Amino acid sequence: MQIILLTDVEKLGLRGDVVDVARGYARNYLLPRRMAEVATRARVTEIQRVDSERARHEARSAEQAEQIADVLRKTVLRFEVKSGPTGSLFGSVTPSDVADELWRTRKVRVDRRKIQMDPIKRIGRYTVPVEVFQDVQAEVKTLVVPEGGELPPEEELAALEAAEVDAAADAASEAAAERAEAETAIADVLAEDDAVPGAAGSDALDAEGGEAQHDVAQHDVAQRDVAERDQVAGADADGAPAADDPAA
Repeated sequence: MQIILLTDVEKLGLRGDVVDVARGYARNYLLPRRMAEVATRARVTEIQRVDSERARHEARSAEQAEQIADVLRKTVLRFEVKSGPTGSLFGSVTPSDVADELWRTRKVRVDRRKIQMDPIKRIGRYTVPVEVFQDVQAEVKTLVVPEGGELPPEEELAALEAAEVDAAADAASEAAAERAEAETAIADVLAEDDAVPGAAGSDALDAEGGEAQHDVAQHDVAQRDVAERDQVAGADADGAPAADDPAA
């Protein structure tokens, strides 16, 4: 299924890219979260027109590229973002964000695909490499600042990141301990099951039960034989002529 990304998505593409994805991934994840829209022919044509317009503002020669690179090297971008107590962002700063901010603040157009960075996910001071033209690169200083605040010193930033790493390690260790405890409990239950007589015990019980049933059956047969003999004896007694019977 073809979609148009409305935001940068890691390992998938940048905002405005037309990409093919599984239908379920699009309908169950990307579309409900407004991270993408269905790629209609009209929207794809519009995106291509915008891309062509943007390309006219990009460097077309090494000389132009050097001029743009000089501007970029003197630029300091600033992003104010929502972040947690340890400095993790509620979101990220992406190549598309950097490209848009360069255009907004410096009227410099660069290809988002040539901004060589992974999404930034923590507050801090960064240097973002940009390929302006073939063999022409520049580094853009970028500040990612907590919303409504300022960046703390580098030592404090490092301490915050270390604290977050330690917390993540503790959580992972606790999860591993819980998993080991659960596995031990399962192993104990299986060991108890093995200690109970298994198939052999069941066979012995079946044999004992069979012998008991056999004994009962034999007892029933003996009782029937006794009853039949009593019936025959009674018949003979009833039918035998008396000693003083004239017909005898």
